[in-house]
Amino acid sequence: MNVQRQVLGSLLRAVAEEMGAVLVRSAFSANIKERRDCSTALFDERGRMTAQAEHIPVHLGAMPDAVAAVMRHEPARDDVWIVNDPYTGGTHLPDITLVSRTDVGFAVTRAHHADVGGREPGSMPADSRTLDEEGVVIPPTRLDDMVLTRLIAQMRNPDERRGDLRAQLAAHHLADRRVAEICRRRGRDVVVEAMDELYAYSERRIRAGIAALPDGRYEACDVLEAQSGDLELRAAVTIAGESITVDFAGTAPQDSGNLNCPLAVARSACYFVVRALVDPDLPASGGAFAPVDVRAPLGCLVNATSPAAVAAGNVETSSRIVDVVMRAFSGAIPTPAQGQGTMNNVTIGNEQFTYYETIGGGQGACPDGDGPDGVHVAMSNTLSTPVEALELQYPLRVERYALRRGSGGNGAHRGGDGVVRELRVLAPCRVSLISERRRQAPAGTAGGAAGTVGRNANNGQVVPGKVTAELAAGDVITIETPGGGGHGAS
Repeated sequence: MNVQRQVLGSLLRAVAEEMGAVLVRSAFSANIKERRDCSTALFDERGRMTAQAEHIPVHLGAMPDAVAAVMRHEPARDDVWIVNDPYTGGTHLPDITLVSRTDVGFAVTRAHHADVGGREPGSMPADSRTLDEEGVVIPPTRLDDMVLTRLIAQMRNPDERRGDLRAQLAAHHLADRRVAEICRRRGRDVVVEAMDELYAYSERRIRAGIAALPDGRYEACDVLEAQSGDLELRAAVTIAGESITVDFAGTAPQDSGNLNCPLAVARSACYFVVRALVDPDLPASGGAFAPVDVRAPLGCLVNATSPAAVAAGNVETSSRIVDVVMRAFSGAIPTPAQGQGTMNNVTIGNEQFTYYETIGGGQGACPDGDGPDGVHVAMSNTLSTPVEALELQYPLRVERYALRRGSGGNGAHRGGDGVVRELRVLAPCRVSLISERRRQAPAGTAGGAAGTVGRNANNGQVVPGKVTAELAAGDVITIETPGGGGHGAS
């Protein structure tokens, strides 16, 4: 790219980053302002992502579907649209997406709200079976004050919900001003041309990286730990010239529980793997997605149909898709051992408060190094809620927060260690835990040992990986997250 296009690319990425900063700093909930469970991006007039902040992979890879869903309604210049329906551009219901027009396309924010209604505080029940049990379903809708009031009336902690949604709106107002400034300074036609080139440049880089891989078909399988038993996930990766096809034929049918996910989430996980393996330093744009074709039978676990529940699909199934696709690629190129493969979702709340968090664990070892300890792996890129903020905002006390020493798998390079997080509740409430790798350990690679499985406990009594329960004041929830697999024989 020439110098001017490089400068414009940096300007557009800076706008996306500043949108994220405004959203985080304006938010009310700890989930957004502390954990930064949100993502921001800019799209061109054709609905193609051209610049993003380095936020949450599962949010960003699925964003184009939300923009496409809104574009079908021909949004006006000053409109803001809201959507969370997983089957029309969303991921799971707590992830609320706003889309607005700019002078050259669209601005998009997506944030995980601590509650969007439903039968359990925090809107992440471990045992939901239909979408409406998980919260308010919002199809693409033009957002105004009346719609905002109607929506938050169906959610817990309406003042917090209003504050977080207004924080998203502030990010959109910022994007509108910044993009208009760039167009005034550089010329609108020049900016549009630069956005086209950013998209094309990413596509060229990824295609060149794919062309360097050995052609062939590479297969792998893994399982998800449903309450009713293990569900098989199968992936076949075909590398042909400058393109890749990922096919999930043979994957289990959609489940009666909530491990299902829409195809947008499956695509997002595949895009993440390809970018991580082929060109991890590439400035991200939608062009990096173009050479990747993702296929899955309609009605299977990773291409579910409405009204199947999806609360765990966005967080847990997306993590397993990364695992199985990465394992398939190991037939073509060296890949890391499996990381913890779960987000360890913890939701605690009642009608007065809702706390949600994902917890880090061990990353898998690489051919040239140990896996890092206590990190958010793959599709999650959030922070931990600081102990001080957690105890200040919620009736919770952190009894223990430490590395789970020795949980990483042995090998020439060790897998990263998991985490122990122990919470005492100080008021009657309910808890929902959605976690994986409690029965099946993260696998090692090239002779490395598997990591240690995770463990959840309620007052010291082991509970399943997916459970919803009543808690009394003084009860203690303990989450021990998995370690990553080792690489190479020790």
